[in-house]
Amino acid sequence: MELRKREEPLPGRALFVILLLCVSGGRAETARYSVPEEAARGSLVGNIVKDLGLTAEELSTRQVRLVPEGEKQYFQLDQHTGDLFVREQMDREELCGQSEPCLVRFDVLLEGPLQSFRAEVSLTDINDHAPVFLNKEIILKISETTKPKARFLLESAQDPDVGNNSVHHYNISSNGYFHIYTRQRSDGRRHAELVLDRELDREKQAEVVFSITAVDGGSPPRSGTAVIRVVVLDANDNIPVFTQSLYKVRVLENSSEDTLVAVVSAKDLDSGINGEIAYSIVQNSEDNRETFKINSETGQIRLKKTLDYEEIKTYEIDIQATDGGGLSANCKVEVGVQDVNDNAPEVTITSLTSSLSEAAPLNTVVALFSVRDRDSGDNGRTSCELLGEQPFSILPLVGEAYALVTLEALDREKVSGYNVTVRASDAGTPALSTSKTLVVRLSDVNDNAPTFSQAIYNTVLRENKPAGTILGRLNATDADTGENALVSYMLVLTPLGVSAARSFLSVEAESGIVRALHPVDYEEVHAFEVTVRAADGGSPAFSAEALLRVLVRDENDNAPVVLHPPPDGSAAAGELVPRWAQAGYLVAKVVAVDADAGQNAWLSYELAKATEPGLFRVGLHSGEVRTARAVTERDAPRHRLVVLVRDRGQPPRSSTATLTITLVDGFSEAFLQLSQAHTGSPQQEEGDHDLLTTYLIASLCCISSLLLVVIAAFSGTTLCKGRLCPALPNSSARSSADSDLTADARDMAGRGDLWPGYHYEMYLTNDSGQSDFKFLRPVLPSPQSPPGCAEAGKGNMLECSPQRAGQKRPEQGTAAPPSL
Repeated sequence: MELRKREEPLPGRALFVILLLCVSGGRAETARYSVPEEAARGSLVGNIVKDLGLTAEELSTRQVRLVPEGEKQYFQLDQHTGDLFVREQMDREELCGQSEPCLVRFDVLLEGPLQSFRAEVSLTDINDHAPVFLNKEIILKISETTKPKARFLLESAQDPDVGNNSVHHYNISSNGYFHIYTRQRSDGRRHAELVLDRELDREKQAEVVFSITAVDGGSPPRSGTAVIRVVVLDANDNIPVFTQSLYKVRVLENSSEDTLVAVVSAKDLDSGINGEIAYSIVQNSEDNRETFKINSETGQIRLKKTLDYEEIKTYEIDIQATDGGGLSANCKVEVGVQDVNDNAPEVTITSLTSSLSEAAPLNTVVALFSVRDRDSGDNGRTSCELLGEQPFSILPLVGEAYALVTLEALDREKVSGYNVTVRASDAGTPALSTSKTLVVRLSDVNDNAPTFSQAIYNTVLRENKPAGTILGRLNATDADTGENALVSYMLVLTPLGVSAARSFLSVEAESGIVRALHPVDYEEVHAFEVTVRAADGGSPAFSAEALLRVLVRDENDNAPVVLHPPPDGSAAAGELVPRWAQAGYLVAKVVAVDADAGQNAWLSYELAKATEPGLFRVGLHSGEVRTARAVTERDAPRHRLVVLVRDRGQPPRSSTATLTITLVDGFSEAFLQLSQAHTGSPQQEEGDHDLLTTYLIASLCCISSLLLVVIAAFSGTTLCKGRLCPALPNSSARSSADSDLTADARDMAGRGDLWPGYHYEMYLTNDSGQSDFKFLRPVLPSPQSPPGCAEAGKGNMLECSPQRAGQKRPEQGTAAPPSL
């Protein structure tokens, strides 16, 4: 490989690096290299990192990029050694044509901190093309009267190579009449002139044929050959003469095809056919042949195609005027192409970040691009700007390179991506511009916590619902995407009440569905609340919490429980109702409770079964058992009532209470013992009813017998008073006392209550298995005892006599006696 300074070509394959120090910075801003064209891939160009004054530590810690000027990258950099290699073969003729020097430019960009350097590689030409004549046969018509040393311009050979590798000189074969002379133009190209050595004689030799060889200066040299045929013409002693030897014109590069460029003019003093002049263009270059044409009669030079200032800035056209006798003259036309602003700036993206993190810091490089305008002067001076409000800015780098960097913080949740439009404008008149849109996608960062749709969720759970019952679904959303937006749900383990909550509920982690773990009893738990947490899948994870309140809805799963009368028969087995009870008399009150709530606990009472259905009634809501009518002597002494207690649930539940009611004339021992009789089944009650009927018949017989005895006694007493017993003591005192007792025992308020002055003494037998209180006979009156009571023998117990037959019964509405 050959590396050389551009100004001083050196033989061999040595490498030279020229670093130009800039005023600002102190480092070399431009590194220049030289490499032969068509160098093989992997060929070493140089160590660019070392040439820039960097160290191995900087190379390992800072990222180095090569940013080409065009769209194609011809070089690559070894990130470990800093060596610069050829990546793609380069053809100097394809890249630069005939331009010299041929430079391939690129920028070296270092990050952390951001720093850029300019580098250019000069492509040195190699001799890979041989000179070629466009016409393999060149015909010259020369008059025999032409004097020696006359010069004739020949068609130049074309060689795409430049410098020493282009056409160096021309040779002709031996012919005896001519020799060749090689001349160099101002643009460095060489052309041949044929010089006549001695006069021609048409009569001796009408044609002179020899070969011309163009040889380049390469090593080894290459050559191309053509044939020159000189036709000797008859005498024509005047040659055409151009009015100017050099024509200079300027043409706008956007001129259309067939535009007039210039008009050349030549005169010939000869007459006739020898004075007729024909104009032609000497094809000394392929560019001239393809670009210009001339009218052979008028000398008007016109365009065959449009010009491009960016390709060729100046053309040199050789015009030949030939008269009818074959004599010719030459002039030169220099066509300068005037630049117009016909090229819009070209924006080339050299590097673009496919996905930019939303957490990227300020001044993060998003894209690298270059702007190039093929025009010159102000027409080629460019500027860049961003269209619209964007969180980015353009940072100029070296030369025509720019970097798109972040200007402010990004938030993917607000804007997921940006279409950044870069507009490059030139300074021409009118200004031309080009826009390029860069698509910047933001990648997500877990910077958002999940959000519940409600801070407090309220739900209802019916009691006794089976395990797995769905109570509802929690809903939390996360503004992030991907794994960062995957929300999972869980119960929060708080110190207080967590065990109860976890025993009642479960939450599906992915769906947020809340399920019951087992049936809940409303009578144990009316309501509870738990804290639920939603966490995303980011790292680190973010979470949010919400409160879940669960209200347990009561179901009618408890039947009413009768408190009174006790269902186990532990209390007194019956209620006493006096025979004089009127309608509405309070017999007893059924007391029941229901463990449910709401209307499931609203109780109603009704009489389900009765010995005499029309005698008693039950309060629908109070449970009070009252007489439906006045008690009569015909009513059975014992009654059995079944009271149905029912709640208002759906379906309703019920319980029954059984009451045994005894109708009594007074509070005698006999009725007390009767009231304590065993309460049996309905068959036993029917037997008791028959037994009671027997007792009533026996009592009626006894009373009748007693009446007869009383009548007999009364008759005997009367006889005794009149005849036999005048001296017996008067017993009216006892009768008077009885009369007072009866009067004192009268109902005072007409309510069916006993006299307030009565008092009762009771006793419990040692051998009694029951703890019930028993009312005993009233004792005889004493100074401390109430009227109507007398001592009843030993024990000083009180026995209170019932009302006499002549007393009035209490009126309707009197209170019931205490239940036993």
